[in-house]
Amino acid sequence: MNASAPTLDGTEDHPHARMVLGAALATGAPSHAYLFHGPPGTGKRTAARALAAELLSEGEPDPDAARARVRAGTHPDLTWVRPTGAHVMRVSDVDEPVVAAAARTPFEASRRVFVLERADTMNDEVANRMLKTLEEPAPYVHLVLLTDALGQMLETVVSRCQLVRFDTLPADRIEAILVGEGVDATPARACARLALGNLTRARYLASDDGRSLRGDVERLVREALAGDGRDPRQGEPWAGLLTRAEARRAAAEEEVARAASERLELEPRGRDRSAIEREFDETAKRDGRRARTEVLDLGLELAALTFRDLVCVEEGAEAAVLATDRSADLAEAARGRDARRLREAAERCEDARQSLELNVTEELALSALSLRLGRLVGSAA
Repeated sequence: MNASAPTLDGTEDHPHARMVLGAALATGAPSHAYLFHGPPGTGKRTAARALAAELLSEGEPDPDAARARVRAGTHPDLTWVRPTGAHVMRVSDVDEPVVAAAARTPFEASRRVFVLERADTMNDEVANRMLKTLEEPAPYVHLVLLTDALGQMLETVVSRCQLVRFDTLPADRIEAILVGEGVDATPARACARLALGNLTRARYLASDDGRSLRGDVERLVREALAGDGRDPRQGEPWAGLLTRAEARRAAAEEEVARAASERLELEPRGRDRSAIEREFDETAKRDGRRARTEVLDLGLELAALTFRDLVCVEEGAEAAVLATDRSADLAEAARGRDARRLREAAERCEDARQSLELNVTEELALSALSLRLGRLVGSAA
């Protein structure tokens, strides 16, 4: 590697990350433990994979082929770890896949790279298992830890890593990216503002599924504002949100099932495949549960932001509105509303988000939220 090392994908909008990683690649002296931190959707995963591609392609007779396998997730010297617990990384997530594997020499490259997502979910037990690997790694080992919540990381882990900062993306930058990807200007601006610096979220909101989710959320808010005037024949106002979450769960499980089928086809005949099947079954359940929760979490956050926008309109701060493509509807809905009650409604949506993290019954939480919102901001309130 030399001074002509390219800018890594995912670091284009992050000067600190670009400087730290670019210098490491240019000098050929990358750290053995990095901690990528910053808000979600800012490019940390993309940058981690790009860094792994450069590290594992160095010295290879066909570096482009090595990079392609890293991008495809098929390089044998790249290990990508995601927590298997709903809210915690388990010892089994790192014991064999990282700690034990880091003591073994690479399969074909001159290095081994381990990427650990959601490193903030490490508890003391997991961190203690990782400490020796972080402190005294083999010379061929490189660890890249990712977190959206640096403040929740254990100091014993943070102190042993080189920090690489990823900043929140400004709305105008996200808007430009969406427009460049073919999204019309009006929805691109709204999605960029609603994403709160998260490019991944902005892209989702601009998709067909994202637009439908916004429709589900708008119905929930509209029904709350109508109070007793809502049409009972339309069913529960939160039903669409729950149905969409369930569909995302099923889609995530189907994706894992397809991957399992492809993997099993490559297994030699006669080999016991039950362990692989159990592994994929657990992965399907975990990914499905996470996908479902992510939809509900985003839906409730969008509901809170909608009430926030209504407050902005009611108080004459239209420039602060996020859903700029709904300005006319917001102006109509905000007319004559009590800004204090609208603020409280936004808080109730956030409370519901927090309750989902405690594994409460989703249907019960959404039903309770709908009733509270109707009493707070309904036409009869």
